[in-house]
Amino acid sequence: MRDGIICIDKPAEHTSFDVIARVRGILHMKKVGHAGTLDPMTTGVLPVFLGRATKACDILPVQDKRYRARFQLGVTTDTQDCTGTVLERREVRVSREELIAAIRSFEGEQMQLPPMYSAIQVGGRRLYDIAREGGTVERTPRPVTFYSIEILDLGEDWAEIDVHCSKGSYIRTLCHDIGEKLGCGAMLTQLRRTMAAGFTEADCLTLEQLTALAAEGRAEEAVIPVERIFDCLPRLTLTPKLTRLFLNGAPLSLTQFTLPEGEELAVWSEAGEFLGIAAPDQETGRLVTRKLFKLL
Repeated sequence: MRDGIICIDKPAEHTSFDVIARVRGILHMKKVGHAGTLDPMTTGVLPVFLGRATKACDILPVQDKRYRARFQLGVTTDTQDCTGTVLERREVRVSREELIAAIRSFEGEQMQLPPMYSAIQVGGRRLYDIAREGGTVERTPRPVTFYSIEILDLGEDWAEIDVHCSKGSYIRTLCHDIGEKLGCGAMLTQLRRTMAAGFTEADCLTLEQLTALAAEGRAEEAVIPVERIFDCLPRLTLTPKLTRLFLNGAPLSLTQFTLPEGEELAVWSEAGEFLGIAAPDQETGRLVTRKLFKLL
């Protein structure tokens, strides 16, 4: 099985680790990882990394994400979604126009307070661990951006929206905040990630589809080259001589080539082979290797 990425359409009620365990079993591979953990209730795009491609998991470029979400007005829970304990029920007296205006008011840059049920660490502990023990801690609002919030459908006490947002945005918190703005509260009831790491639903297979391909000996057809995830980075192309030096870990002087702008660069050979990720260090005048994906 070759190295690369397989995008899985994560089913509901599965953790991201459940998906990894299934893929390991289907492909008979040990070295499997994922990018962008999804809550069990969330479905959709989950990039799964195979073999040497797992090296990319900790250096992924910061990219936007997209979600399709549905929320219910009049109910608030401790997790801000339907999996939590109900804290309060309130009567919903909201017009269609008020609901639309409240949703659209969250477009653009926002300061969002991370939920207690999140993987953020405070004092070396995950917030969700503290929350499960019944505790709370002070959190600092974080800047996020909702580039667009498209209203897909509306009811008297619910809405379905398509959200294009920056990394680090919490959709259940967005829904909760919309409810608070309307004075009736709200909880997330459905969530599907439709874009992550540059991949969309069109790139995804279900676990059942991957199982069928593997049974036919065709699983490699689903593998996407790892370099695709770095398409958003500026490209640096090296001559054969510089390619050999780069792969050997030799320091390369920045004066040897014209660098495209960018903090990180996708490094390629003139032969069209993806070599790895590097970053220019202006203080030392050297090209610093972040990760190598090709071996000599």
